[in-house]
Amino acid sequence: MTDRRTIRISTRKQPKQARSAGLVTAILDAAVQVLAREGAGRFTTARVAERAGVSVGSLYQYFPNKAAILFRLQCDEWRRTTALLRGVLEDGTKPPPDRLRALVHAFILSECEEAAIRGALADAAPLYRDAPEVREAKSSDDDIFHAFLAEALPGVAEETRRSAGAMIGTTLGALGERFSQQSRSPAEIEAFSTTMADMFCAYLASLPAGSPAPRAGRRDGVPRVTPPTGPACR
Repeated sequence: MTDRRTIRISTRKQPKQARSAGLVTAILDAAVQVLAREGAGRFTTARVAERAGVSVGSLYQYFPNKAAILFRLQCDEWRRTTALLRGVLEDGTKPPPDRLRALVHAFILSECEEAAIRGALADAAPLYRDAPEVREAKSSDDDIFHAFLAEALPGVAEETRRSAGAMIGTTLGALGERFSQQSRSPAEIEAFSTTMADMFCAYLASLPAGSPAPRAGRRDGVPRVTPPTGPACR
């Protein structure tokens, strides 16, 4: 049995020609389809290759195993979501309260739109969650989150900001995941997002300078995305 602590999840080589890039795209598109249809338990390189219309040998030129494919899908999902959230957080034309509301709405909508693939990737996380590449992929988000909290909570102690951010991130991720497990209408998504945004605004606005915020516990496994934290609504 392969030891997941040492399993290789990096791609073997990067495509340098258009044809090679097209092959990798076809493999990843097929992987999404297989994962959404079969789930993590029945996800194999053979099924992906068959779906993509390529040989298993061609697939192995770029991905050494199924964990490498799944990790690449997870990284792509992290990058898409982080780019979306970063755009919201860095929009200096809007005050922090408006950015918080936009953040919550964007995150919940994204959760609902990609619920099937996100759930399957969460199930597959044990294959790669201990790999050093995971820590590297997540570490780049920290600076933007901390900078936003500093803007949103001026005068509040650093420890309090970090605790508040962890609380919001954990709550947003957990409730968003649960909410998206069922098909939701646009009206339901709007109502749920508004309620969550109101709750976060009230919570952050209640934090006086220097007060300790409750500590959020860590969830097992690798989080699909660490949502950025929002500003106080004052």
